[in-house]
Amino acid sequence: MNPGGKGANQAVAAARLGGKVSFIAKTGDDVFGKQARQLFESENINTDYLVTDPGHPSGVALITVDAKGENCIVVAPGSNSFLMKTDIDLAREEILRSEIVLMQLEIPLETVIYVANIAFTTGKKVILNPAPALQITDELLSKLYMITPNETEAELISGIHVKDIDSATLAARNLYDRGVKVVIITLGSKGALLFTGKEAKLIPSLKVDAVDTTAAGDVFNGAIAVAISEGLDLEKAVEFACKAAAISVTRMGAQASAPYRKEIK
Repeated sequence: MNPGGKGANQAVAAARLGGKVSFIAKTGDDVFGKQARQLFESENINTDYLVTDPGHPSGVALITVDAKGENCIVVAPGSNSFLMKTDIDLAREEILRSEIVLMQLEIPLETVIYVANIAFTTGKKVILNPAPALQITDELLSKLYMITPNETEAELISGIHVKDIDSATLAARNLYDRGVKVVIITLGSKGALLFTGKEAKLIPSLKVDAVDTTAAGDVFNGAIAVAISEGLDLEKAVEFACKAAAISVTRMGAQASAPYRKEIK
């Protein structure tokens, strides 16, 4: 997590869309960390497991956006890099009370694996947004209910060059065969490819005028977690998430672009 990072964006998106959210993360004892805590509390996010690290600064991200709304992000992870197993142990009971555990790769990979093992062995659905992109072992993949890479991330993890729907389907099958139950590859303006082992289905995105795509993937992930927690079938859940992401790209900013539930309806 960092105050403007993917985990934070996803938590805010999920809360705005009606999810009951607890956020496990680490910030520095600085102005960014204090502002982040205030923001999460204003969004009714449970911050009981937001750990303050006096030894390291809060993570920060510098985001540039071009004329087409595409972004480039440079991250200084700070306290993000120090969310350890001992911090997770403090939140174990909250993990056990949850239905869905949504993670990213902004924290140490060993911590991600540790959480996935706790959640998997107790029957929780683990959703991994594999960003920033890293190689992922089959052992971790086998613990996941769902993985949601974009084209670049899917290519890195699967080893298959993703350039169109057919190649995205091959990459999705690779991840499925390695243990993930549900694979969703987000394809930007094309929508999202849903694969559950039998066939791939492209869920198209809404056509909008994009001004800033920075948080589109984060909003998608927060929304998909909410939709699944509410019992929507997978196609409807992806449609819901695509709508939320489409709204977000019409606005500048990251957390600020996340829509509220009434806007989806």
